[in-house]
Amino acid sequence: MTLPPEFTRRGLLAATGAAGLLAASGLRPAVAQTAPRWAVGPDARRIRVGGFEVLTLLDGATVRDNPAGIFGTDQPPEAVAALLAQNFLPADRALFVFTPTVVRAGAETVLFDTGLGAGARGGGMGRTAGLLAANGIAPDSVTTVVLTHFHGDHIGCMAEGGAPAFPNARIVTSRIEYDFWTHPDRLSGRTENTARAVQANVVPQAERISFIEPGQTVVPGIEAVAAHGHTPGHLAFHLESEGQRFMITADACNHYVLSLQRPDWHVVFDMDKEAAARTRKSLFGMLAADRVPFIGFHFPSIGFVEPLGEGFRFVPATYQFDV
Repeated sequence: MTLPPEFTRRGLLAATGAAGLLAASGLRPAVAQTAPRWAVGPDARRIRVGGFEVLTLLDGATVRDNPAGIFGTDQPPEAVAALLAQNFLPADRALFVFTPTVVRAGAETVLFDTGLGAGARGGGMGRTAGLLAANGIAPDSVTTVVLTHFHGDHIGCMAEGGAPAFPNARIVTSRIEYDFWTHPDRLSGRTENTARAVQANVVPQAERISFIEPGQTVVPGIEAVAAHGHTPGHLAFHLESEGQRFMITADACNHYVLSLQRPDWHVVFDMDKEAAARTRKSLFGMLAADRVPFIGFHFPSIGFVEPLGEGFRFVPATYQFDV
């Protein structure tokens, strides 16, 4: 499995310093320290899914140049630019948002991914810990942290000041993912940055890890779904309560236009590009057929999808959950 250089520069912010890695990768901090300056939606949005409370958190936002160097890397740059223009988006810049999600299910408080962490706060990102506090969630009240995969924007807030950020939480993740990133071979070459971040943020807490397989539940009503391709053990999660459904798709799709409308297009951050494309088509095909709402880690809001040509169209949620 060959990883592109851009993948490693994305690497992991927490292990070697977020500001330096952002600069090296071409990702520019694009938010003020206290609040995002981009109009990407509220810092937090709370909805009900049956008996579950779902809270999405805006960990941060940043802009990167040259979307065609990230999405549709197997396509002519002109095709990427044309698709962006058709959707009223600039061809030369793309906005990335980072959206951890909290689910309160009875006595359980489950955090899905942790955001960029302390190393990114100088650029106004890594805001998850502050947003949890602002929404009445103390770190020691989080009962479970689910890691959909081990990229740095997902594990960066696993530790604060060298100590576990969520000291009472069990950690749930894929054994495939853990075994891949903790193998000694990953500590050099193109996987080095991410592997060292895993060693810093995840491995010291290994005694609290529970491994989950697709089809198994985190807590009753929250089930793991295979969504491999972006990374070897990448997982999505399906929620169902009182007849209502919701999906946390994590990084199965990283752009609401480029990778939804053209799910076959290669994405530089996907480790197995063909498997990632198959995941996008099957996962979002199910969401479209069943009209299930979802949140993606890099999506601007909760929303829905509907079939469109060879892919799907993203439909942002408005007042569906408020009336």
